[in-house]
Amino acid sequence: MKKILVPIDFSEHSEYALQVASQIAREHHAGIVVLHMLGVSESVMAKSEEEEIQEANYYMKLAKKKIKNFLEKEYLRNIPIEGIIQNYKIFSEVNQVAQENDCGLVVMGSHGTSGLSRFFVGSNTEKVIRTSEVPVLVIKRPHESFKVQKMAFACDLELEYASVYHKVAAFAELFSAKLEVFYVNILGANYMGYSDIEKRIKDFNGAIGEEVPIRIYNYHSVERGIFNFCFEQGVDLLAITTHGRKGIAHFLAGSTAENVSNHAKLPVLTIKL
Repeated sequence: MKKILVPIDFSEHSEYALQVASQIAREHHAGIVVLHMLGVSESVMAKSEEEEIQEANYYMKLAKKKIKNFLEKEYLRNIPIEGIIQNYKIFSEVNQVAQENDCGLVVMGSHGTSGLSRFFVGSNTEKVIRTSEVPVLVIKRPHESFKVQKMAFACDLELEYASVYHKVAAFAELFSAKLEVFYVNILGANYMGYSDIEKRIKDFNGAIGEEVPIRIYNYHSVERGIFNFCFEQGVDLLAITTHGRKGIAHFLAGSTAENVSNHAKLPVLTIKL
């Protein structure tokens, strides 16, 4: 990993992301690219050309000053940092910046507090996740020491997830973490029997080209099952797959979007299918 992209809006949550990114960058000798989306309003753009230039320059200078102050952190000392300010209005541009700057990871703060679905849906974080070809690490609280000893990958055993598994495994290796792969078997009408699950596990292992132990966790909803499993297993980082423009809601279709207080602040790594 050469560089890590951190979108910032100068909030405490973007500072949480920057703090974690600094620890990862220092550990792996990587640089950090800080992105601020200026978002000059349409009212500015509707003014005369001269007024537009003057006002845009004013906001640009203000943003540069705020970034300079924002980056005056002891934990960033000796880490190569680049600052980018753009007048972006759509969040797919974050992916473009990541690609252009050869960033292998996006680290982003989120203020969501009500489980996985509320964690993402409707937020700027979710908008970035839906369009990012680069894995996105979502951080919700400060981490003075970001250590990942155990990762968990929530997988629905579809064969298309095979490519995602290898990316997750690479991140587990990057963090020197033990990786647990698990499937939430929903109790009720959609419950799968032992033989059906065994076949899906066999087919999935065939698709990824290795025998990976996959744990089955029986629960009445996907979301609570994911968080309960992470809590019981002492997981430090949860990895899940997103489906592009379908968003995180597709992953959670049919689940109960309930808050799991024990893991409301669990870091989540999202990787696009």
